[in-house]
Amino acid sequence: MQVIKVPGINGLGRTGGCRDAGNAIINKLDETYTSERGKPIDRKLLDLEEIHVNNNNLEEQDKLIYENALEEFERQDKIIFLGGDHSVSYSIARAFLEHCNKNEKGKEPCLIVFDAHPDCMPAMREPTHEEWLRAIVEKGFPARNVLLVGARNSYFEELRFLSEKRIKQISINEINNNIEEVTDFIMEFASGKSLYVSLDIDVIDPAFAPATNHLEPAGLTSRQMIYVMQRIAMMKNLKAVDIVEIDIEKDKKHGSMTTKLGARILAEMI
Repeated sequence: MQVIKVPGINGLGRTGGCRDAGNAIINKLDETYTSERGKPIDRKLLDLEEIHVNNNNLEEQDKLIYENALEEFERQDKIIFLGGDHSVSYSIARAFLEHCNKNEKGKEPCLIVFDAHPDCMPAMREPTHEEWLRAIVEKGFPARNVLLVGARNSYFEELRFLSEKRIKQISINEINNNIEEVTDFIMEFASGKSLYVSLDIDVIDPAFAPATNHLEPAGLTSRQMIYVMQRIAMMKNLKAVDIVEIDIEKDKKHGSMTTKLGARILAEMI
């Protein structure tokens, strides 16, 4: 299993603590001895890589993430990316889109995003963590194959864009009402496509994941998130996952609980 650390940040000066979350998650993986299914977890068995970027040069940062991700998509069946903030998903998704268009004959790309926010504000030249999803759709990712799960605080402009592009959403209430049925729908939505899952840790309620930069109450429980990801991990068409927006500096006040949760989710995916 390949795991790639992506210490990219472009969060308008608010996400510096996310930069080295990948290393922190891997370190916490050493405290996770097995997955919940009993599979032994040993970091020595992982193919660990890092995309080395200069956060002060956003154009170069995006280019390096895109080029390295594209190269690895050509070589690997499944990759887990550890951010960084959510801006890294733009460059990874752009590489994923190009790879699918070239190589995944008969399979369209599919993007499932777990996030408390739509990240669909009008994009800057190098999209930040607040615009990346809109930017990748405008870059050509098919909106009909995008599913947004757990968004619960949106700007009006984001709602307008989601409606205009007919991007499907699943609410927290729908998950609470019947998580099995909702997960069935997620898997059916992705069936027959090449799947990329992007997980912003703020989709989870701050009671379980307090160390992130835009806290939104009334999110998923950690148990719900792990259940959904466990089922997604079984899908043979799953090509990429990213876990982003864990702020390890903020997490020092919380006993590294959010980082540990990131490691637990990773353990269930490998």
